[in-house]
Amino acid sequence: MKYIVQFLIILAICFTGEIIHTYFNLPVPGNILGMLLLLLLLMTGVIQLSMIEEVSNFMLRHLSFFFIPAAVGLITCFTILEGKWTVLMFISVVSTFIIAVVTGATVQLLIRRRHPGE
Repeated sequence: MKYIVQFLIILAICFTGEIIHTYFNLPVPGNILGMLLLLLLLMTGVIQLSMIEEVSNFMLRHLSFFFIPAAVGLITCFTILEGKWTVLMFISVVSTFIIAVVTGATVQLLIRRRHPGE
């Protein structure tokens, strides 16, 4: 029962993000708004990490499973992507590099904040 409640909390926040996206007609996707809302709720203490921790860890452990629908969707769009593979690969490599640099810098910053004297 605990896992169902944790999953419902996450689902409700995601659904709230979708409602905000639809109601205000924002250019940001609803799932991103939901993640930002979850971050805000966690930072303000409205939601404690312990309230969603087990289900969140389960979802992170099985993250690759959530990419299957996107991969299937990509396969159905081969005709749209025809002749654009070079640009697509370039964008993928550059964005991966940017994400790696930003993630590394963020982790280093957080480590320095947590252990200031080291």
